[in-house]
Amino acid sequence: MKPLLSIIIPCYNSESTLEETLISVLAQDFDDWEALIVNDGSPDKLEAIALAWVAKDARFKYFKKENGGLGSARNFGIQRSLGVYILPLDSDNLIRPYFFKKALNFFEQNDDLGVIYGNSQYFGELNITKKVGDFDKFKLLYQNYIDACALIKKKVFDNVGLYDTNLPFQGHEDWEFWIRVMVSKHEFFYLNETTFDYRVTKTSMIKSFNNNMLSANFTYVRKKHFQEYLDGFDALFLENKNLKQKKKPKSLLDRIKNKLREK
Repeated sequence: MKPLLSIIIPCYNSESTLEETLISVLAQDFDDWEALIVNDGSPDKLEAIALAWVAKDARFKYFKKENGGLGSARNFGIQRSLGVYILPLDSDNLIRPYFFKKALNFFEQNDDLGVIYGNSQYFGELNITKKVGDFDKFKLLYQNYIDACALIKKKVFDNVGLYDTNLPFQGHEDWEFWIRVMVSKHEFFYLNETTFDYRVTKTSMIKSFNNNMLSANFTYVRKKHFQEYLDGFDALFLENKNLKQKKKPKSLLDRIKNKLREK
């Protein structure tokens, strides 16, 4: 029988963290899942670890592909998944055991719901709880504030497509995807609990990403979704009574600057 949940685990240089990630998958209080371990052309010895887990539990499945980056590896796994729901899980992070079981209740109550996300606990080089908050269209347009480790109905991918692998720098594929989901009218739901643990090391993407890389990706996303940015900041301007300007800004840049000043 097909599983209800497919967990997609892209891997690259993950031999030191993969075991702990897979232990967190096995520790879930929900059994109807498959975990697709996708080796994205990694030069280390993670394959031996993955195959050992496949031998122990048939719900773990192992795939190997040429290196194509994080978005490419996620897409590879999603295309081969069998579940009704998808959970992207990086190979150095840990999923909390109750996340899917709690989220499933909300999915069953609302057929329009496409994505459920929660808070994350950073550990390692940084120890903080990231509280994400309710879905905010305007915040999403200028900031990648929802992590990829969220529960997503597979039909959302069928409707809006897979992760865009053409961004200048990998790491914001989920941001661009969330914007497409938002435009498609699939609903987001914020589960105000810590749903996964995010490992931070000296080489983590959160530490290595610089302003130039962020700017390049933002330019790409803004151009691809120009009308959404235009419509979104027009609406924001009309709704916000505290702006000092009394007339509509002339440019998209003005609209973005106004929003950033509020923050």
